[in-house]
Amino acid sequence: MKHTKLVCNLKSCFFCTRCQPAWLPALEANRRVVTYKRGVTLFEEGKPMEHMYFINSGLVKVHKQWGDKELIVRFATSGDIAGHRGLGEDSVYPVSGTALEQTNVCLVDIDFFMDSLRVNPDLLMDLLMFFAAELKLSERKMRNMVHMSVKGRIAQAMLALEQKFGINKAGQINIQLSRQDFASFAGTTYETSFRVMQDMEKDKWIRMDGKMITLLHRENLLMLTRDTA
Repeated sequence: MKHTKLVCNLKSCFFCTRCQPAWLPALEANRRVVTYKRGVTLFEEGKPMEHMYFINSGLVKVHKQWGDKELIVRFATSGDIAGHRGLGEDSVYPVSGTALEQTNVCLVDIDFFMDSLRVNPDLLMDLLMFFAAELKLSERKMRNMVHMSVKGRIAQAMLALEQKFGINKAGQINIQLSRQDFASFAGTTYETSFRVMQDMEKDKWIRMDGKMITLLHRENLLMLTRDTA
């Protein structure tokens, strides 16, 4: 982790765009802009909550221990929030955040963030809506873990990544994930994920080029997400 002179222009991140103009000087004075190298932990599951993280650039995986395995809950990229799941009475992070590439964030102490909520109603309202949407996604993911087939979860993971990150000029999902991270996001093992994706490639439903994935038959993948285990 290192401090950097690279800053957002107070017109782009989730935090600054929802603060009143009169509050921006206070934000400028109370934020720290920090760069995390790939593989560095921003916050750790079980540790006291100290900061909120607003991603300017880069990619963070938000993950937790699921028995003896890792489960990736979501990915945070430019414009996203991370660390917010620690908000609450116990003020402990229930998840960890790890940079998957060099990531630049605005770091805000939790006390200043809470003060900001009290004087910026747009920030408070949009954070409430964000939590509501994320709760729905979390409930759906847990339901899928119980009721959806492994093939369906893998198909759902690919469709979700394409929806969030879009596709590049080559038609590939615009994110590079290790096979292990993909499996953790899909809620399965590396071996199972690799075998299922190989079968999908043989059937020409997808194409894999290293860490890049191209969806060739979304309709077939969508059908899998409607199947149950």
